[in-house]
Amino acid sequence: MSQAPLDSAPRSSHLDLWREQSDQLVRQAKQVTRNSDALRTQQQLAQDALHGLRELLHRLRGLPATVSLLPLELTVMCNLITLKVSHTQGFSEDQAQDIHQGLKRVLEASERLEPRLDYGLRELWDSVLRCSSLLPELLPALHHLAGLQAALWLSTDHLGDLVWLLQMLNGSQSEASEDLLLLLKSWSPPPEGLDAPVSLQDARGLRDVLLTAYALRQGLQELTIGSLPRALSSLQEAACGLCSRPVLVQVYTALGACLRKMGSPQRALLYLAEALKGGSIWGPPLLEASRLYRQLGDTAAELESLGLLVEALCVPQSSEAPQLLIEVELLLPTPGPDSPLRCGTQSQAKHLLASRCLQTGRAKAAAEHYLDLLALLLNGWEPRLSAPPGPPGPCMPEVFLETAAALIQAKRAQDALTVCEELLARTSSLLPKMPWMWEEARNGAQQPIQCPLWVSATYLLQGQAWVQLRAPKEAVSEFSRCLELLFRATAEDKEQGAASSCEQRCRTDVVLQRLRLAALISRGQEWVASGQDTRALQDFLLSVQVCPGDQDASFHLLQTLRRLGRRDEATALWCRLEAQTQLPQGDTPRSLPLYLETCLSWIRPPDRDTLLEEFRTSL
Repeated sequence: MSQAPLDSAPRSSHLDLWREQSDQLVRQAKQVTRNSDALRTQQQLAQDALHGLRELLHRLRGLPATVSLLPLELTVMCNLITLKVSHTQGFSEDQAQDIHQGLKRVLEASERLEPRLDYGLRELWDSVLRCSSLLPELLPALHHLAGLQAALWLSTDHLGDLVWLLQMLNGSQSEASEDLLLLLKSWSPPPEGLDAPVSLQDARGLRDVLLTAYALRQGLQELTIGSLPRALSSLQEAACGLCSRPVLVQVYTALGACLRKMGSPQRALLYLAEALKGGSIWGPPLLEASRLYRQLGDTAAELESLGLLVEALCVPQSSEAPQLLIEVELLLPTPGPDSPLRCGTQSQAKHLLASRCLQTGRAKAAAEHYLDLLALLLNGWEPRLSAPPGPPGPCMPEVFLETAAALIQAKRAQDALTVCEELLARTSSLLPKMPWMWEEARNGAQQPIQCPLWVSATYLLQGQAWVQLRAPKEAVSEFSRCLELLFRATAEDKEQGAASSCEQRCRTDVVLQRLRLAALISRGQEWVASGQDTRALQDFLLSVQVCPGDQDASFHLLQTLRRLGRRDEATALWCRLEAQTQLPQGDTPRSLPLYLETCLSWIRPPDRDTLLEEFRTSL
């Protein structure tokens, strides 16, 4: 396409008028960012600015592309893109189309646009930047547009295209300059002239945002994969860049996580303290502080941090005055499950606090927190408990089971029975379907087998509650119901279930095995308490078969054999136990649910060393 004749170009008076209109719209938009009152008025002003810039750009694009017109047209387009992105809080295909159209207009003005050629963005940029030396008047506007293109490519993870664009802008395409951080630092956009149209956010401002956003993205990625020295370097680079207060909180939180993992807890604490000063985003630094205190063994400080986290997540986030700019936050990905910037919801934080109280022996506090959590979930404030940060969290039935375990641990057996009854009421419709659920498990389904395990665990916990209430008959009945359900899963089931997920299958098998162990020993202990050692012996023998090598089962069996006077069998078992105690302990079963770990702690003999010594003396 040939350049338009000179007399078809807009007159200078028209250009001045349009530039003044553009400048006025930009000043209006900037005024919105300074005024924190009347949110609705701000939104209306921003919409008016968007509408005005859109109409002005439409008018300019209706004219032939000329070198005298394009600086204004490109600046108006860049301001419009910035407003759109900040208004919608993200890039879309519309912005790519706007950039595409702007680049084509530059080629039209330089008479380099070939007819009917379908250019992609990268091809257009290649052509425009190669001819930009012939159009020095357009360089500031082109770098402005390149900054928006870089932000678009960074937000969509087109890092290879971004490296190429920065190499072109820096005049270097050598393979030695592929470090994106170095390329961003090396990029020096030309300054805009005094008579240039006003920009909402110029190329230098965009470069500073890109530099901070990329350094933070890179640091978080390296932190996730465990490349800690590189993560520390990138995060420190981000901290030195252009950071709003919310971004600085994220950078300091990530630095705290990185230094904690590098074994520098005191430096980590300094960054986390800075993250908590004067900000309104307390969740991530509080969660990271709890992890740090846990690593240091300071349980009181850990639980205090988790308590503050729960309170922080109860407070609605205050909406700050809109910044009609492309900011660092817009160029960051959504935090993944392993990110230190993800703190989860109120229910997730409450569960973490409750579970840590239970694990650290604070049973009364754990019981209260679990009851609060159930109320939060059952009242519909949050429809379900999704996975908290870090390892996958429990589903709703497991929250019931953990609550019951905490209540029993806190000597509130009657309340535990109430929670168990509520869980059984919610799963009662599935009880007649248990046989086909085991069949589903054999055929490789993962979820159906969980329901029998939950129901079995409920019976086990009810039995323990009755033990605490000194009701042995009811306790034995519940333990027997638990075992009846658990032993429907035969060895053939396990072999035929190989089609299911290996990890899920392994975890289910371990839980099934340990539930059987806990139920057998629990029932055996009740037989012992009622003087029925022969019946207890049967359960303890079976528990040893269920979990070969389990010391808890073996100790209960040893005590029973001694009471029954079966000296030879007791001696042989004692010799095996002695040999086991001399060996390093094997790995404890992994991935056990917390309610099951709590149940297993109740069947653990407290005086194993004393028992072994007494038996050695008697021999």
